[in-house]
Amino acid sequence: MPVALLVIGEVADGHLTKLSAEIATLAARLASEAGGEALGLVLDAAPDAPAAEMAAHLPRVVSVASGPAADEVWAPHAAAEAQRLVGEGATHVLVGVTNDGRDVAGLLCGALGWGVLANAAGAAWEDGRLVVDALVLAGKAITRSTVDAPNAIVTVGPGAAEATALAAPGTVETRAPAGETPVPAAVVLERVAEAGAAVSLEEARVVVVGGRGVGGPEGFGLVDELASLLGGVTGASRAAVDAGWIPYARQVGQTGKVVRPLLYLGLGVSGAMQHRAGMQGSQHIIAVNRDPDAPIAEISDLFVIGDLFEVGPALAAELRARRAG
Repeated sequence: MPVALLVIGEVADGHLTKLSAEIATLAARLASEAGGEALGLVLDAAPDAPAAEMAAHLPRVVSVASGPAADEVWAPHAAAEAQRLVGEGATHVLVGVTNDGRDVAGLLCGALGWGVLANAAGAAWEDGRLVVDALVLAGKAITRSTVDAPNAIVTVGPGAAEATALAAPGTVETRAPAGETPVPAAVVLERVAEAGAAVSLEEARVVVVGGRGVGGPEGFGLVDELASLLGGVTGASRAAVDAGWIPYARQVGQTGKVVRPLLYLGLGVSGAMQHRAGMQGSQHIIAVNRDPDAPIAEISDLFVIGDLFEVGPALAAELRARRAG
């Protein structure tokens, strides 16, 4: 059976997410190694822009101008479209390690009877079989799994590939919705918008994170200021979230968001294993902590030993001066 890798794209603020673009690049490479094909799926009320963005990375994209009703969740509808493409020959499904991505993977596992490999950090085609590397134990170890079955579902984390455009964009095929979902779509009874949740941590190029060391909710004023001056977004460690200082939507770590920004700046963050699992893939890591033995020092490119309430304002003043100049 010819290999055909299907990437289920996710949309945020009208555009394809960074993670979906990375997965599309990974799928294109895997398809080339296997001598097969890679295609994408975009399901959204306004799919034109994100479908075109996915076509920059894949030779073929199926665009469905539909989605869940205003009071329904997205995953069952995406699973229905994916099932249709599986019926047309897709042999593997790749989707992001996100809340929606996990839901889709679970639905397809039940509907198709395919196995799932979770949290892939990389993949390759070796000797005619798909080999997947996955991070485990909060990023302390990597497992390598070989897929012996002809079909599989893989959830892929950030950084498995660097999003790279094709020499020429692929084609976009517009379709009507598949119709019936594999399971009834859950109905959303109430939506609650958390403060700061509108800004995507996963998509940010700069993330400024406050930890237990900020001392309380008022300490995040400094974190927010530095994030604004650097053109980034505010994040938090689990300790700060558990203390009620900042909403859960801002949590970075194993049980929160996984980020890979160009710059990570940690203020008063100790760097416990669970937090490091969510940020250690950042390109540049700077941390400020009074404890010279804080675990985050082990992975920092620059580790400043000092009081964040002295270092932070000094940094903010320098950034404001550079803007003024």
